[in-house]
Amino acid sequence: MTNRWWAAPVAAAAVALVASACGSSGTTSGSGSGATSSAPASSSTAGTTSGSSSASGITTASTSKGTVLVNAKGRTIYWFAIDTPAKSNCNGSCATYWPPVLGKPSMAAGAKLTGMFGTIKRSGGQLQATYDGHPLYTYAGDSASGQVNGNGKNVSGGLWWAMTPSGAKLTGGAKPSPSKSKGSGGGGYGY
Repeated sequence: MTNRWWAAPVAAAAVALVASACGSSGTTSGSGSGATSSAPASSSTAGTTSGSSSASGITTASTSKGTVLVNAKGRTIYWFAIDTPAKSNCNGSCATYWPPVLGKPSMAAGAKLTGMFGTIKRSGGQLQATYDGHPLYTYAGDSASGQVNGNGKNVSGGLWWAMTPSGAKLTGGAKPSPSKSKGSGGGGYGY
């Protein structure tokens, strides 16, 4: 509870800024949506773009709420309920709080993921990693490995979920975390 004082002002600012940024997302339209698919998760070389989370070395980790996908630094990977398989709806200041996982995704050595990796093209032309059709992000509010502080948050017009190996919503798990609050509000997949 000690870190919750900043959440409301940050969320309000993010929603206001994202609302203005969403009107000019500039994604590709028509049949050339910019989405690409890939074979099942494999150990391929990943390209990255500075300023965001890298798509290389994706694996799984156990958290207080269940098993999630993590990047090479051990940070939880998330998906945004209002994204589509071909378009990220988190641009501008939203991407400051929810940095996109950029580059061609690759699995860490020894990891076993059965989902499909792919990429989409962001409004700025960068490739963003996807898993089972969900564009991937990390969360600035996670300051250490194993944290899932962004899970269930209702921010920027939709809910954020930690990415599980199966792609299902991370709803809790057997280990309760009494010091963390869950996001409120309705919503769901949004597509």
